Amino acid sequence: MDLITVREIRVARTRDDIVLAPGEQPLGGGTWLFSEEQPGLTGLVDLTALGWQPLVESDAGLSIAATCTIAELSRIPEHEGWRAHPLFSQTANSLLASFKIWNVATVGGNICTSLPAGPMISLGAATDATALIWSPDGTERRLAVADFVTASRENELLPGEVLRAVEIPTTSLTARTAFRRIALSPLGRTGTLLIARVDASGETVFTVSGGTTRPRVLRFDELPTAAALRQAVESITEWFTDPHGAADWRRAMSVLLAEELREELNAAPNEDVSA
Repeated sequence: MDLITVREIRVARTRDDIVLAPGEQPLGGGTWLFSEEQPGLTGLVDLTALGWQPLVESDAGLSIAATCTIAELSRIPEHEGWRAHPLFSQTANSLLASFKIWNVATVGGNICTSLPAGPMISLGAATDATALIWSPDGTERRLAVADFVTASRENELLPGEVLRAVEIPTTSLTARTAFRRIALSPLGRTGTLLIARVDASGETVFTVSGGTTRPRVLRFDELPTAAALRQAVESITEWFTDPHGAADWRRAMSVLLAEELREELNAAPNEDVSA
């Protein structure tokens, strides 16, 4: 879509360049910005020239630049000990878009758009990732991705703030994981998406997203019983209805898929059961 109200596009090359003037918005991949009318938008600040390294591995984990594309993340090489590695391709393939969009859409853009079906939100929430946020006064703050999104198209970014990176800890990368997603059609938008993770400590985390207005993270000291898990999923209240699924269907499917994940993780406790 032509953004006919935009009068200027600036290319940011330093952090000082991304101090946003009234009416300006940061531009990463721009796949959402250019998809619909943007009332009040008068300027764009292109972040892609800042030269942020897309993926940085360290002993602490993996740092994913906000400007890292979905394609770059999906191609991250396998790493010894990272049993959660399949989640990168699984969540990328949950994006309702062509490979052309993969090469433009960014991890940060997908999270900041804060749509319920955002697969990078699902990835971040399921791996206890942290959002590194740059503030316009030169400071920074960190917030769990699971808490970053507060509702459909709403998040915790304050005016002028920019998402710099998403940081996944090693404890999550080395965890056993399992994945389920369902939609009303084979290539349809996500109806509900569940990821289960078992850390080395035995703590088990189930994340429900896609069918809820914000990601919900359910934590257990160990793999829960079927009854405890069902009760936890049914306690979620943020289900919604749209053309891609009714709230009661999303809830019922989430209960079913959660039990499938529990059985999968319980059946092969010593194996990488990511699928």
